[in-house]
Amino acid sequence: MTELGIDALCVSVGPDLPYLTGYEAMPLERLTMLVVPRDEAATLVVPRLEAPRVVEQPGVFSVEPWDETDDPIERVVARLGDAAVVAIGDQTWARFVLALQAATPDARYRSATDVTGPLRVVKDSDEIARLRAAAHAVDEIALSLREISFAGRTEHDLHREIVERMLDAGHERANFAIVATGPNAASPHHDPGARVVERGDVVLCDFGGTMDGYCSDITRMYVVGKPSPEVRDAYEALTLAQQRAVETATVGTTCEAVDAAARSVLADTGLDRWFIHRTGHGIGMDAHEDPYVVAGNTTVLEPGHAFSIEPGVYVPGSFGLRLEDIVVADRDGPVRLNEAPRDLAVVA
Repeated sequence: MTELGIDALCVSVGPDLPYLTGYEAMPLERLTMLVVPRDEAATLVVPRLEAPRVVEQPGVFSVEPWDETDDPIERVVARLGDAAVVAIGDQTWARFVLALQAATPDARYRSATDVTGPLRVVKDSDEIARLRAAAHAVDEIALSLREISFAGRTEHDLHREIVERMLDAGHERANFAIVATGPNAASPHHDPGARVVERGDVVLCDFGGTMDGYCSDITRMYVVGKPSPEVRDAYEALTLAQQRAVETATVGTTCEAVDAAARSVLADTGLDRWFIHRTGHGIGMDAHEDPYVVAGNTTVLEPGHAFSIEPGVYVPGSFGLRLEDIVVADRDGPVRLNEAPRDLAVVA
């Protein structure tokens, strides 16, 4: 904060708060905000009915509960003092940001990510262990899906089963479970619906949740019966593209170079025109965070960076394919956290 000329840091809902305090605020209309003045002790301003959920950490922050008839903005402003530059959490509700700006007209506001981003982007050994445990939990689910019947079931039915399996595997919550069948898979973020899986369908399953505070995210492909030559060849190229990107993700390499490595493989077969999103995103307490593996991002990979590698091929009206693993940049080379088989699984 001193280096950036920031007088106070304010974080509310979102992962910055549990990262700094161990407490995850509910996204309520009642304001929760950690106020960290640069030269004074930190205070967590929290609704009194939520205070019992906070594990106090003396010497780290104090807790200041507020009652229903109090104005929490006044409490925060009092803690800000004469701060001229305030860094505010990116996921803070707009109503609270506007109220703070109105109450402190002489202060300038900027993104808290300027402060917290460089801290959170590099994972320590404990964080990597948690990411690995979450990855292995969804690995087991991806593997077990090879043994179930897909044909005759709806996307929503399969979605519900994957969510239940994530919870049974130890996740506190399921963040998402994309099940996209046949032509629906050409939409990368398809919302599972009533379409019934038919013989010959390719099924894209992309799912993840939060376990011990850290996120999982995996995509595996299944096909009901024998895949068509077009699907088989496209998936072979996709597998090679993902492998090339993983191998490129070494310490000292830029994020955009990793993205380019995946695209170059698909370009060799003319499939790059159907690759319509970035190659990957960072992961940690948030499912999507820095560093982003995308063209134009010149961020250099450092030891402890954790991110997805997930190239895709989406042919409108026909099929969609994606293969995703979580990777950690390490001094000895890229480390895949996911270990589930990556072949196109033939299912019933």
